[in-house]
Amino acid sequence: MRIGVVGYGVGGKYFHAPFIEAAEEVELAGIVARSEPKRAEVQADYPGLPVYESLKEMLAAGVDAVTITTPPHTRRDLVLEALAAGVHVVADKPFGPTAAAGQELVDAAKEAGAVLNVFHNRRRDADILTLANVLSSGELGEPWRVHSIMDQDSADTLEVGPTGGLLRDLGSHLVDQMLWLLGPATHVHAKLDWTERFGERTDCGFFITLTHASGALSTVSATKLNHSTTRELRAYGSQGSYIASGADVQAEALFAGRRPAADPENWGIDVPGNAGILAVNGSSKRIPSAQGNYATFYTEFARAVRGEGPEPVPAEEGVRTLEVLDAARLSDAEQRAVAL
Repeated sequence: MRIGVVGYGVGGKYFHAPFIEAAEEVELAGIVARSEPKRAEVQADYPGLPVYESLKEMLAAGVDAVTITTPPHTRRDLVLEALAAGVHVVADKPFGPTAAAGQELVDAAKEAGAVLNVFHNRRRDADILTLANVLSSGELGEPWRVHSIMDQDSADTLEVGPTGGLLRDLGSHLVDQMLWLLGPATHVHAKLDWTERFGERTDCGFFITLTHASGALSTVSATKLNHSTTRELRAYGSQGSYIASGADVQAEALFAGRRPAADPENWGIDVPGNAGILAVNGSSKRIPSAQGNYATFYTEFARAVRGEGPEPVPAEEGVRTLEVLDAARLSDAEQRAVAL
């Protein structure tokens, strides 16, 4: 499958192009980058790769699919343009500003007969995959509660204004992870932290409690303004607990200049010192890190387009995550739990 990337900011440069390059049966067909500095950056990173000034130009050149990873307020029109051309689409998160906006894209994809997926790549984080393995093993017994913290001391990366905010950014990932692990939510209660430090009112932190249809409860929280760098997962079940404090392994490797295609066997594995502890039946043991690799998203996406396997993150699941984010904003505004 030939896939092009639309946008070469942080997302395109670090979280899409390298993993398309590393995916099986997928070819990076080109990148849309408008400014001269960005076009030069693409050529330096991928010598000889076609660089296009617009999605229209890329579509005319011929691709099977595109990834839309431009700023959030520009994505809707680009996704619709690609779908109208009969091209399959991976949409970066946030998938849309609201669940209703996301559903519009789902309906457009169905009408076009194209596959539309959301890049919820953090289902493939090493720590989440390790936790998923612990839960599926049954050693914890009946899952009661899962708590997830992802603090980043990076105020400069906060997207400000009504289309930005941390809830749509990290919140999209953390909520999606819990829905993937524990199933659909029935109730949402949230508290958002707000700032006007950057000139526009923006949510810069959140704490969300989800009640799941299974009876389990989860909490997700994050901040970018409180000078904390913390990644922790806690899971409690009828037979014990699992606690892990790890690193954002793949992101750290990418920002250090490594690429997944260069060392696929060792990519995405957390260091042994960060191994989580499973405590059950009066004893405890360390659980080695699972291997995370965002490239598998694109491998599975290509196979789904060919009808050879399930879609990695169908757009309908992206809408489900947006429904929770909508409820979180309503819960914060009205200071109450919101039923879904």
